[in-house]
Amino acid sequence: MAITATPTPGKKLVTPKDHTLIMIDHQSQMSFATHSIDAITLRNNAALVAHAAAGFGVSTIITSVAEKSFSGPVFDEIKAAFPGAEITDRTSMNTWEDANVIKRVNAIGKDRLVFAGLWTSVCIVGPTLSALDQGYEVYVISDACGDVSTEAHERAMERMIQAGVQPMTSLQYMLELQRDWARTETYAMTTGIAKVYGGSYGLGIIYAQSMFNAHEG
Repeated sequence: MAITATPTPGKKLVTPKDHTLIMIDHQSQMSFATHSIDAITLRNNAALVAHAAAGFGVSTIITSVAEKSFSGPVFDEIKAAFPGAEITDRTSMNTWEDANVIKRVNAIGKDRLVFAGLWTSVCIVGPTLSALDQGYEVYVISDACGDVSTEAHERAMERMIQAGVQPMTSLQYMLELQRDWARTETYAMTTGIAKVYGGSYGLGIIYAQSMFNAHEG
């Protein structure tokens, strides 16, 4: 029997209202020992994710570990995207073992979760495998994560993928939320975030708009 295609998005694609973003331990001390990705790229990617989530109204949980005693503050770029937002501080390496974080997850009530944070092999593997075990659908934004070595990051990603986690990247995350350039209400916001945090893609947008007044869609 022939399959009939329809112009509808697949159910595995994320939308602004169908998931909760959990950003974990994007903090000064954690980034000092991160070597799988350089600090500038990491901060840009985390900022892109945060500003995209804030702009699209994604339910978001920001959490830190030992902020006052050891790890330092969450990146300013993330706090700028969510001014005044609650940042849940923990002692546990596995975010999923913190009762206050789980209380927030349950209060929001989404069964699709997107994670990003430091370090991949500890602070991301722990909660993603725990959430999978409890029946959640789990995604990880791999380039908004980092670890003490490329080996550590890659093995962590492989372990999560083998368990059922779905990987994505920061730019992919934002563009998946936008998905159609005809959505004019978020066009300027999406391209504006890309101009600031989107690297060479953002430079291309600046060039096309400045030189030719060009716009997607």
